[in-house]
Amino acid sequence: MFNISEATEKDIPAIIDIAEKTWWPTYSSIISSEQIGYMLNAIYAPQILQKEMVDGSRIYLLLIDQGGLQGFASFGKRPEDPAVYKLHKLYVLPHNQARGYGRALIDEIKSRLLKENIHILDVNVNRSNPARSFYEKSGFKPIREEDILVGPYWMNDFVFRLEF
Repeated sequence: MFNISEATEKDIPAIIDIAEKTWWPTYSSIISSEQIGYMLNAIYAPQILQKEMVDGSRIYLLLIDQGGLQGFASFGKRPEDPAVYKLHKLYVLPHNQARGYGRALIDEIKSRLLKENIHILDVNVNRSNPARSFYEKSGFKPIREEDILVGPYWMNDFVFRLEF
């Protein structure tokens, strides 16, 4: 049994902890350790997460089971198209992957978006990330490739779309 709730600023250290525990095993065979360190510092700096929460540009959801926090997701409106939302982050601790937690977070996001009459959710997935199959099994379809410069590093992604 688990519960999904909206994160607050007090949850930022726990979000960072989950990110660090998932990024290294997920990306160490895909990108350099220098890039992983840079990305974690750039994307998960406490002040950045706080700004996203306070200005409402991203909603963070936490998945908690009897063992504590097991994963999180964040999503928000695409500024260029308010009819499309983006799943910015979805991470479940490695030992709890394939237990339905990622799917539960996506289902919660879909439920929240349907209440706002939103029916499109995009996500970027590194082109070498095995999580691609998770998104495909969840109904996402690839719509394009996208290369994003983050500091001195490139993120080489597929953009997937879920219409519901």
